[in-house]
Amino acid sequence: MPALSSAEIAARLSSLPAWQVKNGELTRTFEFKDFRASLRFVNHVGELAEEAGHHPDIDIRYNKVRLALVTHDEGGMTAKDFDLAARVK
Repeated sequence: MPALSSAEIAARLSSLPAWQVKNGELTRTFEFKDFRASLRFVNHVGELAEEAGHHPDIDIRYNKVRLALVTHDEGGMTAKDFDLAARVK
């Protein structure tokens, strides 16, 4: 799957307003009540990622979870990144 152009990224980003592009990655930070809620969310994201065969970078800081999506094999963001982001809720 080829990396998306800047115009394609901007168009797809408009449908995911809570997400942003930082340092060439599609990112979002989620905030939860506590650490246990963060872990439940990470496990949910893990299930989605396994189904999609596409795995985000995950950073957990107590009640905050930062996800970063990029298709390393393609050297940039692809439709896979945006598809997974759209499924994460």
